[in-house]
Amino acid sequence: MSKVNELGTAKLTYEDKSIDLPVFVGSEQEAAVDIRALRKETGMITYDPGFVNTGCCLSDITFIDGEKGILRYRGYDINDLAEKCEFIDVAYLLVHGVLPNKEQHDEFSQHLNTHSLMHEDMRHFFDAYPDHAHPMATLSAMAVSLSTFYPELDDVSLQENIDFKVTRLLSKMRTAAAFAYKKSIGHPIVYPSHDLKYCENFLNMMFHTPVNNYQVDPVVTKALNKLLILHADHEQNCSASVVKMVGSAGANLYASISAGICALWGPLHGGANQHVIEMLERIIVEDKGDVKRVIERAKDKNDPFRLMGVGHRVYKSYDPRAKVAKQMCKDVLAQMGVSDPLVDLAQEVEEAVLADDYFVSRGLYPNIDFYTGLTYRAMGIPTNMFTVMFAIGRIPGWIAQWLEMRDDPHGRIGRPRQIYTGPTQRSMS
Repeated sequence: MSKVNELGTAKLTYEDKSIDLPVFVGSEQEAAVDIRALRKETGMITYDPGFVNTGCCLSDITFIDGEKGILRYRGYDINDLAEKCEFIDVAYLLVHGVLPNKEQHDEFSQHLNTHSLMHEDMRHFFDAYPDHAHPMATLSAMAVSLSTFYPELDDVSLQENIDFKVTRLLSKMRTAAAFAYKKSIGHPIVYPSHDLKYCENFLNMMFHTPVNNYQVDPVVTKALNKLLILHADHEQNCSASVVKMVGSAGANLYASISAGICALWGPLHGGANQHVIEMLERIIVEDKGDVKRVIERAKDKNDPFRLMGVGHRVYKSYDPRAKVAKQMCKDVLAQMGVSDPLVDLAQEVEEAVLADDYFVSRGLYPNIDFYTGLTYRAMGIPTNMFTVMFAIGRIPGWIAQWLEMRDDPHGRIGRPRQIYTGPTQRSMS
């Protein structure tokens, strides 16, 4: 667990009550006021909808500076990781705190391959879901169902077995995601292959059929590795907070991850990349591709239209992940030798946003969701699978956050307070 440096105290005074609250700073000079004694000493609580000003923990996993557009995992810049690492290296980094050497990489990769198969009885679960079932619903159900087939993961006290347990979850969820897609289109299941690496295996399970000669494209594999890396963790976001909230009650890792998948499904979180595609399609159909009109609609408070993929709760400058995603989108399209009118439209919208002071002055820039969906679309991944791809990438971050929560000496069950605004005591007579 990270250590902090004490700076002194901050005095809070209200009426005749006063309290000195400790002030400390983290390794990146983020200052915080420790309010743990506030209610006990004063009877008051803080009011902070969305917890945007509330630090729930000390963490040494991910650092974000939204004003400067910085994202680092365990001290490594996101751009360097996306350029130089495979996804499984980053997964190892998040869980263990260090990048793997060759021996550790190979062993971790072997674990992922060994645990890629699902129990055959679980495979039959997919037969019971309707073809139109959203893959995120299926993925969440499969995650929690794993606890009944592999209950030994509940015991994660032995650090030497962490890789075994992490790779089992990470690998089987990738297989479940591919199975969910095959079920949705009525195609036969494709099992994982022992001679393919993590991302190659997923692509093969998604797109191989008995009647095609599917070959995994190295450019697409590289793009998928980068996309999963970009999604791997993002500090105390909505889904990570849900994973930790559920885990704080003592729930097992499977249940916690399942809850995180449900949170990620929301259109304001991981589901936003799907909504970007749908928005661009509506702009072409309903607005006839008129970007100027779309920009004016987005600025009109009386218009329900919302510009998806623009703006972020944390980033008030250009999302560093969006820069990587934009270049990947271009690379994949070039490799495929195709053009996509939605990509052209997205670039027009981005240029209009960056040139308009309304957005710039408010810190509203394209975020990661603006281009990731377009890249997945170019790779042949259907719209309803976009959030599933996000979930696969985010699993190592969720696991790392869950493990850190479990080992936190200051950890307590999550239990926010409230300010009651209902009726006072009433009589039944």
